[in-house]
Amino acid sequence: MTYQPIRVPPRDNRRTLRIVLIVVGVVLALCCLGGTVGGFFLYGAAKEAVGPAREATTSYLDAVRAGDHQRAYELLCREERERTSLADFGRRQAAEPRLVDHDIAGLTVNNTNGQVRGTATVRLTTETGGASTRVLTLVKEDGAWRLCG
Repeated sequence: MTYQPIRVPPRDNRRTLRIVLIVVGVVLALCCLGGTVGGFFLYGAAKEAVGPAREATTSYLDAVRAGDHQRAYELLCREERERTSLADFGRRQAAEPRLVDHDIAGLTVNNTNGQVRGTATVRLTTETGGASTRVLTLVKEDGAWRLCG
């Protein structure tokens, strides 16, 4: 009796390559999906943090544009209201050229040692055609955003 070795079929490199490519594709798809979901939640968290500050800035500038000094004064921080009376605030606003348009160019919010502050960079256009950029400071007092300084 003669011994005949069992023939092993040659290795199919195409099948191995296909498996590797499928695994890499699945890993990439999971990474993209995770990045998309994470980005969505990060965007939502950032918008939630900045949104109320943006609304306070817009409300203040809308009140100034409408000449509603009482409303604009109410949106100032406590420190600012203690430093300036409503009458002085109204006189100061009346002395400046009337605001006709505004655009919030940038907004940042910081929480340092529990004190929440923000800055809004705004572009202002007055009735004289003058355009300027100002940085407004915001503080969070009693749960509401207020303009300060």
